[in-house]
Amino acid sequence: MLRVVTYPGKETWPELIKRPVQDYESVESQIKSVFEQVRLTGDDALRRFTAQFDKVELTGLLVSPEEIKAAQDYIPAELQQAIAQAYQNIKKFHEAQHENFQPLETMPGVTCWRQSVPIEKVGLYIPGGTAPLFSTLLMLGVPAKLAGCKEIVLCTPPAKDGTIHPAILYTASILGINTIIKIGGSQAIAALTFGTNTVPAVAKIFGPGNQYVTVAKQMTVKYGVAIDMPAGPSEVLVMADEKADPTFVAADLLSQAEHGVDSQVVLLTTSEQKLQEVVAALNNQVPALSRQAMVTQTLKNSLGIILNSTTEMLEFSNLYAPEHLILAVENYAQVAQGVTNAGSVFLGPYSPESVGDYASGTNHTLPTNGYARAYSGVSLDSFVKKITFQHLTPQGLQQIGPGVEIMAAAEGLDAHQQAVSIRLKNLAHV
Repeated sequence: MLRVVTYPGKETWPELIKRPVQDYESVESQIKSVFEQVRLTGDDALRRFTAQFDKVELTGLLVSPEEIKAAQDYIPAELQQAIAQAYQNIKKFHEAQHENFQPLETMPGVTCWRQSVPIEKVGLYIPGGTAPLFSTLLMLGVPAKLAGCKEIVLCTPPAKDGTIHPAILYTASILGINTIIKIGGSQAIAALTFGTNTVPAVAKIFGPGNQYVTVAKQMTVKYGVAIDMPAGPSEVLVMADEKADPTFVAADLLSQAEHGVDSQVVLLTTSEQKLQEVVAALNNQVPALSRQAMVTQTLKNSLGIILNSTTEMLEFSNLYAPEHLILAVENYAQVAQGVTNAGSVFLGPYSPESVGDYASGTNHTLPTNGYARAYSGVSLDSFVKKITFQHLTPQGLQQIGPGVEIMAAAEGLDAHQQAVSIRLKNLAHV
């Protein structure tokens, strides 16, 4: 069920934290071809690739206003209420991230400030494969709207009948996103990169996807388009002490395992008995899951590691840098203070990862594959640029100018020095 490692020495940890190597090179040539064809033939290429990969012939790529409006009829009232609650919490959390940077006088007459300016055109990619991730649309669409992005383009693959899942369309309507394109895979990323008659080109692309989307997003950077972050298979690490509820821990592991067979599931514990109890709980819970086969395969590639102390568990976790970290330990508040590398942290027995995935307010678009050592998850900041400004009065330039002249001369940049010197000479004659 889990590959068990007992009290591993620290010299073995670097090997234990390795994720399975993704063979992206094998798909690069195919994606390069897709990019080139989309660049050259635009919408025609998109229709061809949709027929080839999604097995659906499309006459129009754009979702009509009528389709968006009709989606509401297919969404049960209780789901509408749940989406509304999630929307409000996500909005509240991200609204609080607005920066109010006041102008600062660094020295008399020298004033500097920073201003957040929205990225004008952004693309949101929402997968439509094993699950219609309308929750991801909330996580991306809410901060994009709050940031003030002028154009938001949503790409998502169609079903075999050429339709888009009504939950995605309904969520888009709540967010006020009207440009929805029926394309998926690397061809969608290529379209957002170059633009076509139907798909506007954007400045930054957000959203998860399979290996083709992942490689396509990395490739789009070469064409001057930004992406939210490098992404890989989703992952969770659970730290559980001897008092953790094994049924809770098992449920958390399984909620991650059902994302896909390449998902990463890691359990750290200080108790051999607790590990046995969690395994027993896994065996009890797996048969009731609709994705039983997928979950079983995922768990075979997952780890259960017994360590000597909570301190060791925290040290291992910070080295692993998980996308999701669950602290199922008694002193979770104290342990949380020592977390340095994680995408999102869930504290205590009643904070399952699921709440962050859907509705607590935090963003679930997070760094994977160890990138939490250097990357943050998506936030309001992801949809803005921070532009700095400065203004000098004549007196300010007189104060700071001589120092700048000296520094420019020391670097041998005469024109930099001259740009200051000319102004100082001018002021001397005023």
